[in-house]
Amino acid sequence: MSSMDKVIKKENKGAISTVGKSAVWLMIVGIVFIAANLRAPLTSVGPIVGLIKDDMNISNTMAGMVTTLPLLAFALFSPIVPKLGQKLGVERIILGSIVLLTVGIIIRSLSGVVALYIGTAVLGLAISVGNVLLPGLIKREFPERIGLMTGVYSISMNLFGAMASGVSVPIALGMGFGWKGALGIWGVLSFISILFWLPQMKHRNEKRDTAHNKTADSHVNLWGSALAWQVTLFMGLQSMIFYVLVAWLPEILKQQGLNSSQSGLMLSVMLLALLPFTFIVPVIAGRMSGQRSLVTITSILLLIGTFGLLYGSSKLIVLWIIALGIGGGFAFSLSMMFFGLRTRNAQQAAELSGMAQSIGYLLAAVGPTLFGFIHDATNSWTIPLLILVGASVLLFVCGLGAARDRYIGPAKQYNI
Repeated sequence: MSSMDKVIKKENKGAISTVGKSAVWLMIVGIVFIAANLRAPLTSVGPIVGLIKDDMNISNTMAGMVTTLPLLAFALFSPIVPKLGQKLGVERIILGSIVLLTVGIIIRSLSGVVALYIGTAVLGLAISVGNVLLPGLIKREFPERIGLMTGVYSISMNLFGAMASGVSVPIALGMGFGWKGALGIWGVLSFISILFWLPQMKHRNEKRDTAHNKTADSHVNLWGSALAWQVTLFMGLQSMIFYVLVAWLPEILKQQGLNSSQSGLMLSVMLLALLPFTFIVPVIAGRMSGQRSLVTITSILLLIGTFGLLYGSSKLIVLWIIALGIGGGFAFSLSMMFFGLRTRNAQQAAELSGMAQSIGYLLAAVGPTLFGFIHDATNSWTIPLLILVGASVLLFVCGLGAARDRYIGPAKQYNI
């Protein structure tokens, strides 16, 4: 790292914020609730995708689109989000997104295939806002606690994601609400989150936003940066692996002899296994000059889990699922941390987040539908799982580049 970069990193370790402690805690609580909505509406689909498919009389490929549509929305909308946040205010845009999310969840739970897909697309647009803006918001508000706060919001995101996958079948079948009720119930969480985010409208510091926008560098060419592309591909590959597993792991396990409840439980085990690591890994990564060792551990765990599903003993299925969960926790945490660690300011972090989540989720969107198509064509999960093996290897290669201790853009652009 250059001496200029060291100066930048030192200056980033300032006070948490000029606002009072109560406002800081309101911000933390608000971030926790916003993060809680970023996965639950998606992970609730996987365990009951069979119910949706049978009720709607659609193919595996079309059922896969229920998971793919939000990813396409992420890909298309993510590049726009940083500019909207810069122009209209990050807090205001996040509030609008959580309102839109509530609307999307309601529409998705109405009758008909059209409502299913429209609602899914709408909630995808809403979730993309939080996905893109939270890393930059954390870098702006908690410059000396990026790792800790990334861990906090990752825990919330993944905890509720795990809960959603675990309760979908009991709500749909055990409580008799059907798949529509199992998906629609998450509108309650998003509505409550609106109430917890409203204080941010009162405590917004317009001068802080204006000063931030003036100092944010808009001349760094992210699209021409090899480092930005390495972060982007790492983000995309880990997202593809995650969303493929969320969409199809229950069906993969059913073909291995587990019933719907057992396979849904295994998805919850995978999501729960990653939870502690989504908190621990960001804290560790934030204290390291480079994160290559963490990238290596990530790929090894994902390969162990995938090869276990392919060729391992069914008696050790829990072990393979836990390996996938821990590997996914490492991968997700590192991708979130790279947005802050590889950039010099909050706006750059948001711009890199937008680029990475645009291209990254476009890559990820191919996964669930492609896997469904290949399964329909081969009546087997072998080829799709081999694709995951290849993705884990590519994740390792891209991660080695993204984990290097450096910033995007030449230091001479910055007058510090």
